[in-house]
Amino acid sequence: MKQSVETLAAFILLQLLISNCNICTMFINVPEVKVPRIVIIGCGFGGLELAKQLRKAEVQIVLLDKNNYHTFQPLLYQVSTAGLEADSIAYPIRKIFKGQKNFHFRMGEVQQIVSEENKLITSIGELKYDYLVIATGSTTNYFGIKDFEQNAMPMKSVTEALDLRSLILQNFEKALLTKDLHEQEALMTFVVVGGGPTGVELAGALCELKKHVLPNDYPELDFRKMRVILIENGGELLQAMNETNRKRASTYLEELGCEVWLNTGVVKYDGTIAETKTGKQLRTSGLIWAAGIKAVLIDGLNKDSINARERISIDEYCKVKGHENIFAIGDVACMVQEKYPNGHPQIAPVAIQQAQLVASNLKKTFKQWTLNKFNYFDKGTMATVGRNRAVVEVGNITFGRLFGWLAWMGLHLMLLVGFRNRVVVFINWVWSYINYDRNMRLIIRPFVRKK
Repeated sequence: MKQSVETLAAFILLQLLISNCNICTMFINVPEVKVPRIVIIGCGFGGLELAKQLRKAEVQIVLLDKNNYHTFQPLLYQVSTAGLEADSIAYPIRKIFKGQKNFHFRMGEVQQIVSEENKLITSIGELKYDYLVIATGSTTNYFGIKDFEQNAMPMKSVTEALDLRSLILQNFEKALLTKDLHEQEALMTFVVVGGGPTGVELAGALCELKKHVLPNDYPELDFRKMRVILIENGGELLQAMNETNRKRASTYLEELGCEVWLNTGVVKYDGTIAETKTGKQLRTSGLIWAAGIKAVLIDGLNKDSINARERISIDEYCKVKGHENIFAIGDVACMVQEKYPNGHPQIAPVAIQQAQLVASNLKKTFKQWTLNKFNYFDKGTMATVGRNRAVVEVGNITFGRLFGWLAWMGLHLMLLVGFRNRVVVFINWVWSYINYDRNMRLIIRPFVRKK
């Protein structure tokens, strides 16, 4: 009897110890300090800039991201078309902030915001905050169409860009093996849906692969059968740009051999056949979705904080409506102003400028100074459409061709994180320009479509 009681007591003690251990592991291990803790969710352009701007402030910065690297998204299309390797446009977060004493990074995914307790619930535990900045960015928007979500190729992350590169190259390997002409046609037809900057740049890069690179790798194939089709639901490409540049972009694509279908919407795609809203069918094994993005939201915010466009409503100080110590910046945020009734465009310069404002206002908050309101300064827009072809506009000034292309290259090189990445990208671009070649035609991780 005594032995049974001792065994039971030991079992209860063991359970208590396990329970206590579990409680301990519920909290993310971050040093407790006496200065305000600012938690940033996401290391896109906004989150990165904010953490840099606060490097000398007397605060503790905790940055959370599901990846341990920052991605330079404007060049993802070059990874997917074998122009650059993934590590040329990605940079380790810890290396970016090496030596910044007030900075802490933890890799994990935020699942919920508990605003009434000033804490986050994440995949790696809970975390308290004094100020929270949501910079989660955006992801692909399929507008609720399951066909596209299951069968189309997105391109919003490094892994998705690598999957697309593998798919493109695998299609040509399969085209060599098949004797079915219809199947070969489908394997060599690439459809890009969406006529914004991503779609235009991707279509141009695919056309350059067709003209200069792939025929050397696959001389047995007839590349007259390869088709690159850019489909836009509206009446013009690059609708955010002025009319001159919209026409230039269409002209450049046609010069490269791209088929541009305007006023055409794709309504179905089963992985082999795409159907337009007019009922026209198109055989393709490579449909790439670049038709829209949506904000990456996190549960727990006040319901009034999410607007009809499914973005977080913020005031002129970038504060989330209904929350005094929570901010949102970049693609996820929507600030309604007279000039921007639907919010600012979801582009990097907006995120960077909002991050700079939030950093400045946080410093002023600690000193009880008057806060500044956000006023977006539009520095211009640009898009490249292949070798020696780009469209640029700064205010009322527009230009294209070689001068525009050089301006595009220079700006993107400056914005890349890390000297090594700038050098590697520059060398790759020079090599490709001289030799009409792309060296990253590697199927390192074969793409298998999810069933």
